[in-house]
Amino acid sequence: MFERRIPEWLRHAPTPGLKGFAVLAGIESAARGVLISVFPLAMYRTFQDAGVISRIYFLVGVASLLSGLLVPWLTRFVPRRWIYTVGASLYLVSAGFAVSGGETAMALALLCSSVATVTVFVCFNAYVLDYISRVELGRCETLRLFYSAAAWTAGPVCGVWLMHWWEPAPFIVSSVAALVLLATFWVLRLGNGKLITPAVRPPPNPLAYLSRFCAQPRLVAGWMFAVLRSCGWWVYVVYLPIFAVESGLGEQVGGVALSITNGLLFVTPVMLRWMQRRSVRQAVRTGFLLSGALFVLAGIGSDAPWLAVSLLMAGSVLLILLDVCAGLPFLMAVKPSERTEMSAIYASYRDVSGILTPGAAWVVLLFLPLSVVFTAVGSGLLFAWAIAGRLHPRLGAARLSGPLGGQPQAG
Repeated sequence: MFERRIPEWLRHAPTPGLKGFAVLAGIESAARGVLISVFPLAMYRTFQDAGVISRIYFLVGVASLLSGLLVPWLTRFVPRRWIYTVGASLYLVSAGFAVSGGETAMALALLCSSVATVTVFVCFNAYVLDYISRVELGRCETLRLFYSAAAWTAGPVCGVWLMHWWEPAPFIVSSVAALVLLATFWVLRLGNGKLITPAVRPPPNPLAYLSRFCAQPRLVAGWMFAVLRSCGWWVYVVYLPIFAVESGLGEQVGGVALSITNGLLFVTPVMLRWMQRRSVRQAVRTGFLLSGALFVLAGIGSDAPWLAVSLLMAGSVLLILLDVCAGLPFLMAVKPSERTEMSAIYASYRDVSGILTPGAAWVVLLFLPLSVVFTAVGSGLLFAWAIAGRLHPRLGAARLSGPLGGQPQAG
C-alpha cells in the first residue's frame, strides 16, 4: 500500500522572499503602467474639458486619501489577504467600467483604479515589513524598481498604441495583468502576514504627532519638498497629454514622452554617484531650480507646442533627480524614536499632491489656459528651491551611502 502524503509545500508554505515581492510589484506595475497615459486621454475623449477632468481627479484624490486611511482600520476586521484581493479585483472593475463607456462609467473607472492602487500599495508594504528584514529592505526596493522598470517604460507608449488600435484594448490588457497579479498573490500564499502578539500598550496614533511635526521646520520643509515634487509629476503625467491633444500634436505624444522619461529610471545610479560627490543640499536645489525653470519656460513658450513638450520632458529628468534626493532632508531630520509616526505623516504627501494638483488646476482652468498650469507648478518648484537654500550646506555629504533610488509618483 502506498502512503498518501500531503506535499511539504502545501503543509508549510515557504517564506516569501525578495524575488517573490519583486515579481508581485512588477506585475502590478504592468496593470498600472499600460493605463497611466491612457486615462488622461480617455478622460479627455469623454469630457472634452480639462477643467471638468481636473474636478474629477480632485474628487478621486479625496476618495483615494480616505481609502488609504481606511485600509489599516479594515484589516482589524477583515483578513489582509482578502483586502488585497478586493484591491486587485478593483482593477478588473475599473476595466469593466472603462470598456462600457460613458461619462459616469469613465469617472467610476478612474475611481476604482485609484482605490485599487492605494489598497494594494498599503497591503504590499505591510507584507514587505512582515517578511523582509530591515537589512534586506534596500535590496527589496532595488529589485522592486528593477522588475517594475520595464512596465513603466514600455507601458505608457504601448497603452496609447493599443488605444488607437482598439479603444478597449489597454483596459483589457490591464485586466489580464490584474488576473495574473491575483493568481501570483495566492500562489505566494502570503496569507494575513505574520502573527503579531498583542502590544503591551496601544500603538501610537500618528495624528498625535502632528504638533511635534509642525514644530520642526526641517520636517515640514522635507514634507513640502515631497509634495511639490509629486505635484510636478502629476502635471507631467495628466496635463502634458491633454496639452498635446489640444495643441494638435496628437495622442501619441504623451505616451511616448512618459515612456522616455520612465526609461531614465535606469540612470538613477549615475545620479546617485553625482550626488555623493557633492551634497544633498546642492542636489535638491539643482533639481528644484532647473525643473521649476523648465516648467515655467514650457508655460511661457506654449505657443510653440513642440518646444513646450521638450521643455517639460527635460524638466522631468530633474524630477527623477528629486526622486533620488528630495526625500533625504526629511529622513535625516527624523528622530529615531519618532520614525514610525513621522513616516506615516510623510507618506501623506502622495495623497495631498493628488488633491492639491487637480484642485489648483481646476481653479486655474476656470479663468486661464492650460499652459498656465505648467507655469504654476514651475513656480511651486522654484519656491521649493528657495526654501532648500536653508538646508545645511553639507547635509549628507559625509554620511550618504548605500543605494537610493526613486520612481515617478504619479505612476
